[in-house]
Amino acid sequence: MSDPTATTRTRAKANRRTVLLDAAATLFAQRGFNGVSIEELGAAAGVSGPAVYRHFSGKQALLGALLVGVSEDLLTGGRAVLAAGHDDAATLRELIAFHVDFALAAPDVIRVQDRDLDSLNTEDRGKVRSLQRGYVELWVEVLGRLNPGKDAALRRFQAHAVFGLINSTPHSMHLQGRRLGTAVARPALESMAWAAVAGA
Repeated sequence: MSDPTATTRTRAKANRRTVLLDAAATLFAQRGFNGVSIEELGAAAGVSGPAVYRHFSGKQALLGALLVGVSEDLLTGGRAVLAAGHDDAATLRELIAFHVDFALAAPDVIRVQDRDLDSLNTEDRGKVRSLQRGYVELWVEVLGRLNPGKDAALRRFQAHAVFGLINSTPHSMHLQGRRLGTAVARPALESMAWAAVAGA
């Protein structure tokens, strides 16, 4: 029988780790990786600076966990879309909807990846790039089934272009002092992304 005290400690540690990752996403997005200290990360998560080291070996390890984790989530989610067994057009629409949901839910992480990917250590940077290539190839596969005669390099280019469109959400949802709500942004992004890949 499991020790309830140990289980509670394990759950609390996991929760603290999640809070630290969320704090890192927010602070790194606001100020950049080099503009945030361990002490500031701890304070934002409600712990002391030294307590951060109970969960991560340092600031770079925290950045790695953040960006590797989100890349793993994207690949896992994309694979789940393909595994659902819909027809190809419906699968592409589901991939678009999945990526739009990600962009709307994680704008800070997108900012961090755009700006601070090169701050990762070599191993984590390699993991992120490998996971991202895997995610791109899911799109390339579906686009190939819809357009068998289209060159794979062009399909890859289309996928990256759609990611650029969708991932611009953090920058484009605040226009002239007004914030565009997700209820408006989501269908607009999905429609534009569909037109970009299905209409080309």
